[in-house]
Amino acid sequence: METIRRGSRGPLVARWQEFLGNQNLQNHPGAADGIFGAKTAAATREFQQRHGLVADGVVGPMTWAQAQALGFGGGGVMIIEANFEATAPNGTAYLSWAPRKLTLRLIDAQGRNPATVRLSSLRAIPLQFAVARTADGQPTLDIDLPQDSSPAEVWISGVFGEASTEDGDSGYRINDLASGVELASQPAMVRIRKNANRLADGERDRFLQAMADLNASGTGRFRDFRDMHVDAARIEAHFDVGFLPWHRSYLLDLERELQEIDPSVALPYWRFDEPAPQVFSTDFMGLPNSVGRVIFEPGHPFESWVTDGQLGLVRPMGFPPDARPPVIISEADTLALEPEAGETKYRGFAEMEGNPHGIAHTRFSLGSFIRAIGTAARDPLFFMLHANVDRLWAKWQWLERLRNPDDAQAFGTSDDNRVGHRLDDTMWPWNQIVTPPRPISAPGGTLAPSPLTPRPGLSPMVRDMIDYQGITAGDPLGFDYDDVPIE
Repeated sequence: METIRRGSRGPLVARWQEFLGNQNLQNHPGAADGIFGAKTAAATREFQQRHGLVADGVVGPMTWAQAQALGFGGGGVMIIEANFEATAPNGTAYLSWAPRKLTLRLIDAQGRNPATVRLSSLRAIPLQFAVARTADGQPTLDIDLPQDSSPAEVWISGVFGEASTEDGDSGYRINDLASGVELASQPAMVRIRKNANRLADGERDRFLQAMADLNASGTGRFRDFRDMHVDAARIEAHFDVGFLPWHRSYLLDLERELQEIDPSVALPYWRFDEPAPQVFSTDFMGLPNSVGRVIFEPGHPFESWVTDGQLGLVRPMGFPPDARPPVIISEADTLALEPEAGETKYRGFAEMEGNPHGIAHTRFSLGSFIRAIGTAARDPLFFMLHANVDRLWAKWQWLERLRNPDDAQAFGTSDDNRVGHRLDDTMWPWNQIVTPPRPISAPGGTLAPSPLTPRPGLSPMVRDMIDYQGITAGDPLGFDYDDVPIE
């Protein structure tokens, strides 16, 4: 039997906690949550002391032997170990459309041969399961666990079109197929970037609060994101082929910081070729008054929004809040952009930096923060605008099947071989390079890591942003869009 101790996690820990809870100990181990914490350690020491064992709180061979003599593992219930790579520190698994690997191992077969388990969804938002990395999973999966305790792999993903609205509203369970007994379960969330105009109130409010907390009335980590998108660094992120990869990395960095505050948050997008009356309302992104200052409902998290030492937002609108902004080309026309002779397909699509992207910025009147490169990032709406730009790129990549950075058509060549816009260049500011031709400072440090995926690393290259779903790269970046499938 595997040795477990304080800090161990998993179904075996939960079984140990259940066992201790039935031993009439003064130190109760607490809930059988599968987390070996202080209460479980204290109960373990008391159990060991009662039975003349070394009271070190570590459940090793001697402690297991005593427990088995008292009936641990009895009743024919299999014991398995499950380790899911998509598990966050809070114990919840955060998923998207990209499959993630669950490793199962048989601890005690209790005479089962074969030891067959069934995986199925735990809650209302369904998951799908497969024995290989594929987008075509099934609602239930039966798998035989090797008797020698060697690992078995299962791939789990969200079902396209079935995204979560609440933390933990999804999950999986593992049952002994023969007896039907549940051996393990884990809550999950299919965390997807959604159309901001269609968010549930709870989704909207969690996003707003996380952004406000990141801003912290001008004293928080958001200052770095504001300082990354400034005139002095404009050529790092604009006017060349690196425009889309740079902004994808920028959004990912921000989203990961928001998820440190609230792991249920995904960055919503403002679909700027459609009316968005729910976005331009006083309970979401606000509405301008007669001088362009944005007004919110009383108690709104952005009432204390501060950037550059200034309270509030300035965003006079050049279109009615319930209307489609004029001149912006449609999604269909954006996805149909064609390259000129001799250009890659990507170069043709990247012309969207002008229209719809640039036009979306300038649909707001003079004086709006969001209208100019140097001030746009002061406005939270900017990040929703760019989430839609990124979504359009993601949808184009899916339609064209161009997600491999080594495919010549998936990227393009910089006109003047500009540093930061070549496939194998690292990107400022995450590379922390401050020597020419880079800007003289690099705010924010390296890119925020994720507990769910090792990609793209602390100092990403341009190429790291292309295959965001991990189709060729192995691991995804950790986000997906509500209307962009994986394969």
